[in-house]
Amino acid sequence: MRTCSIVIPVYNSEGSLSPLLEQLAITLPTLCQEYEVILVNDASRDKSWSVIRQLAEKYEWARGINLMRNYGQHNALLCGIRSARYDLIVTMDDDLQHPPEEIAKLFAKLDEGFDVVYGTPQKERHGFLRDLASQVTKLALQGAMGVDIARNVSAFRAFRTQVRDAFAVYQGPFVSIDVLLTWGTTRFAAITTRHEPRTIGVSNYTVRKLITHALNMMTGFSTLPLQLASLLGFSLALFSVVVLVYAVGRYLIEGTPVQGFPFLASIIGIFSGAQLLALGIIGEYLARMHFRSMDKPSYVVREQAVNETQKEIA
Repeated sequence: MRTCSIVIPVYNSEGSLSPLLEQLAITLPTLCQEYEVILVNDASRDKSWSVIRQLAEKYEWARGINLMRNYGQHNALLCGIRSARYDLIVTMDDDLQHPPEEIAKLFAKLDEGFDVVYGTPQKERHGFLRDLASQVTKLALQGAMGVDIARNVSAFRAFRTQVRDAFAVYQGPFVSIDVLLTWGTTRFAAITTRHEPRTIGVSNYTVRKLITHALNMMTGFSTLPLQLASLLGFSLALFSVVVLVYAVGRYLIEGTPVQGFPFLASIIGIFSGAQLLALGIIGEYLARMHFRSMDKPSYVVREQAVNETQKEIA
C-alpha cells in the first residue's frame, strides 16, 4: 500500500481550508496506508494561519508551516516538498478547484511507470487575459523544461518523492517546481482531471504575476533568450550585408549612390535597437548571477503547527 504527502501552498484562503481538509479526510484513507497534509502559509494577510493551526490540532495527519514573508507559490511548494515524509507527493491548490478524489487518477498513471503526472483541466476557468497569460507561461516553461509535456503542466501534480533529490541543494529566490522536476527525471505524463470552479475568494494569480513568472523561468532556467538575441544579431548582420551589396551594386551599375536620410536613419535605428535588446538580455542574466551570488534563500520558516500526537512521535 502506498504512502503519500499532500502539499498545499496557502495564501489568503481562510474560507476554503476547512472544507478542503474535510474532503481530504474522506479520500486519503482510501488511497494511502499512511498520509499527511502539509499546509504552507505564504504570509497570508487574512486569518489563514489561525485556521491552519486549528486544523493541525483537529487532524493528527495535518501540519502547518508559516513562512516569514510572502515568497511566492513555487517557493512555498519547495518548502512543503522538502518537508514531505512519504513515498509520493501530491501538490494541489487551496481553493477547492482540485477535487481530492481525482488524486486516484494521478496515482494510477504513476503506477504505469511515470515519475511525474499532471492533472490537466479540460478547460481553463479564467478570463481571456488570464488564459492568454497562462498559455504564454506554458510556452516559456516548454523552453525552460525542454520537454513536450510543458504545455500540459498544472498545479495539480503527483510525483515520486525521490525526484526531489535532484534539487535537494537548490538555493535561490527564483523557483519553478516544474523545471526542478526535470532535473530528476524525464518520465512525465499528463491526464485530464476534473477541475471545479472557484466558489470562495478570488485568484491570487494575476496576469502580471504570470508574466513575471514566465520571465523568471526563461532567464532563470533557460538560455533561450540568449539564443534569440544571437539569432537576431545574425539576422541583422545578414540584412546589413544585403543592404551593402545593394548600395555598392547600385553605385557600380548606375553610377549613383543610394540617397535618402530616412533610409540611413532607419538602418541605424534597427541596429541600435537590436544592440540594446541584446544588452538588456545579457544584463538580465547578470542580475540572476548577482542574486545567486548573494545566497538569498528560497524561503525562511517562521513557525510550524503540529498536532500534539505528532509532537510526541517526534
